[in-house]
Order: sequence, then C-alpha cells, then structure tokens
Amino acid sequence: DPAQRRKAEFYLRLIADALAPTNFPSTNPKVQRAIAAEKGANLVRGLDHFLGDLEKGEGRLRISMTDTAAFRLGENIAATPGKVVARNDLMELIQYEPLTADVAKRPLLVVPPWINKYYVLDLQPKNSFLRWTVEQGQTVFVISWVNPDASLAHKSFDDYLREGPLAAMDAIAKATGEKDVNLVGYCIGGTLAASTAAWLAAKKDRRLASLTLLTTMLDFTDAGELAVFIDEDQLARLDAHMDRKGYLDGHQMARVFNLMRDNDLIWSFVINNYFLGREPPPFDLLYWNADSTRMPAMMHKFYLRKMYLENKLIEPGALTLAGVPLDLGRIQIPTYVLATREDHIAPWKSVYAATRVLGGPVRFALAASGHIAGVINPPAANKYGFWLNTQTPKTPEAWLAGATAHDGSWWTDWMRWLGEFADGRHPARIPGKDGLEALGPAPGDYVKTRA
Repeated sequence: DPAQRRKAEFYLRLIADALAPTNFPSTNPKVQRAIAAEKGANLVRGLDHFLGDLEKGEGRLRISMTDTAAFRLGENIAATPGKVVARNDLMELIQYEPLTADVAKRPLLVVPPWINKYYVLDLQPKNSFLRWTVEQGQTVFVISWVNPDASLAHKSFDDYLREGPLAAMDAIAKATGEKDVNLVGYCIGGTLAASTAAWLAAKKDRRLASLTLLTTMLDFTDAGELAVFIDEDQLARLDAHMDRKGYLDGHQMARVFNLMRDNDLIWSFVINNYFLGREPPPFDLLYWNADSTRMPAMMHKFYLRKMYLENKLIEPGALTLAGVPLDLGRIQIPTYVLATREDHIAPWKSVYAATRVLGGPVRFALAASGHIAGVINPPAANKYGFWLNTQTPKTPEAWLAGATAHDGSWWTDWMRWLGEFADGRHPARIPGKDGLEALGPAPGDYVKTRA
C-alpha cells in the first residue's frame, strides 16, 4: 500500500533523525566542549529554557525558535504603510500607500493562506513581497484573515469565498472605481483564488483579468508529506476534536509543519536552546512561523475531506461552492503558476498539474528552494534562481527538460508578465481618500490576535 509505505518512511525518518548522535549531549562534540568550558552552566541555562517552553505550551513543549521580543507588528515587521479599508467576520482588507507617482490602473488583490498570517508576504522592508510590489507601481490590496475562535465554528469554505475574495473585490470596486482586478493566491489562498475564478467563470462574471497561483495545489493526487496525516481514521479523530472545540488549534498545525522539517525546526533548537543554553537569535521568518492561527471547524473539515482526501476540485462539477458547481477548465483568463523545487507541502510536480486543468493560457515558473524561501526571494538578495519554459507539455519532467535556468528572483519575471494586464496608468491612489473610509492603519487588528 503506497500510503502505508509513505507513513512508514516518514515516521522511520523521524526516528532516525531523533537518534542522531548530535541530539544527545554526551555524543555531541560541540555540547561537550561547552560543558567543559562553562562547567555545565550551559545545561543549567538550557534547563531553564526547557521549563520556560513547557510553561509557555501549558504542559506541552513549545520550542522557542526566535527572540519574539525583537519584533513588533506594524513597526519592524508587517510594517508596509497602508490602511484597513474594509472588515467583516473573516477578514480585514488592507490597501497599501502608493510609493510611486502613478500606478497600474487595474488593482491587485492578494489572497494569502489562512493557515498562517498574511505577513509572510510583508516581513521586513528588505524582503517584503507586498512592499516590493507597491514599489513597482501597483495598487495593492491584501486580505488579512481573522484568527477565529469557537464563535466562528460554523464558517464554511463557502463563507471564505463570499467574505474573502468576493467581498474584497466589491470593496476594491468602491475604493478605486475599477470593475476588475488581477488576483494573486498563495498556498491555500491560491486554492481559494482558483475556486473564486472558477465560480466567477460559471457566473459569466468578468471581474478577473489575470490569476497568479503561488505554490498552490489544485490536484491533490500527490499531496506531499501532508498526506501522511490525512486518511479516514485520522480525519475522523480530527473531526471529533474540532467538533468539541469549534476550531483546529493553530499550534497543532504548527507541530505538523515542524515535524516535516524536524532537523531544522526541532532538533537544531533542542541543541541550541537546551544543550548549549543559548537564546535563539531574532529571525523574522521564524517569528511569523510561531505566530500560528486557528481554523474554523466546518471550513477545515470541508477542505481536508473534499480536496485532500477526495480530490474533488479537479473534477468538473464535483465541488459546489456558494451554490455554483466549479469547473477549473472554464477559467479562461491568463494564469501565472509558481512552484518551488524543494517544496514539501505543495510538491512542484503536483502544482504543475494546474497547466493541465486550467482552461486559459498558463505561464509556469519553477523557483529554487522551498515553500516559503522559494516564494519570499527578493531580487536584491540575488539568492535563488528559477526555471522557465514557455511551453507546457503533458508531464512536469518534459517541462523541466525543456526549461531554461535563470539567475535572480522570479518576482521580476512575474512583474513583467503582470504588466500586460495593467490596463494603462492612473494617478497614485491614497487609501481612505476615495470610495472607502480608512478603518485604521495597517496591519490592522485581526493579525494581532495570537493563538
């Protein structure tokens, strides 16, 4: 059974990683040297760190990965200037202040994942995807999802469609006077963005000019390592848990993602924090990683079962949202699809399946690195390259064989592509000065609620 084999391989890898000699003070030379140099004081500090992490996790170990005091939302992280211009039960809509004299006439709407917070796209000025996009002359709107509690247990995937992208597009039309947008979705936000595009296509609603999908699976046949945690038995237990609480706790999802990169996100910190007695250094990405979110029970049950387990999204008419059967083949607008070569959450060959199911022209790009680092790759860093092939053959292997490697960030290629859908230029738009009043400064209130 391939599924059982994958589980066995996954858990055997975890056991092998855990038993590595470096994970024991007596067989880690670096720890031994520290013990000798400090006469064991490092272990005393490490025990203090360990007890603090147990207390923070209310009895369950929650390993500190960064100096959380080093970051302040709206000051040195999630700090791109903007205003909240709309709000409902599920999201706040942020419009960013322009950084150019004129902008693309057609606005850009970004739908981030709600499994984590939106500011993975707005970490610090040097690596903020959202700020860079504003600097390129785009009017950028981004959804900041609520961190739900039990009172939102009833919220469904339909609600995320209606109160997310659809409500945001209505607000953008009021704010800018524009009838259509360029839509960007990341991870599960991309799955929702593609579902939105299919929903609009079925209604013959032409409010989308283009679609961008970042590390987004539409075909869940090979769902990567997350598939280890998704089968009937595990979903039944998870459903019962969510029915009791009304949501899936964010720390449970965080533990799953940490297990998938256990050497980087568990054992390296066990050695640093507990054996060497050191404080973890400030790291914006790990601050964001620790700022997890909850998920409403009804929405999450639907998502895991209908998409991951039953793979209904790619079957024409098999999935209905807000009363409309979805057919991805009816999406005729141009789409930019980005995958990352080392992605363990959305394997690039699974992401490539979008080229076979979407009805319109698709530009597929493959970035180096993984699910986060491959996406958050600013041009100035010149860190990871990417591959391009303007053809989309039947298999991902054939695509890669014909692809050309490029240095630098995929951001610049995407921005050139996006420029085709600018619809001309427009004087820079000031948030809260046109059709919508500002409700408060970015990053808003929803992002500040911690799990």
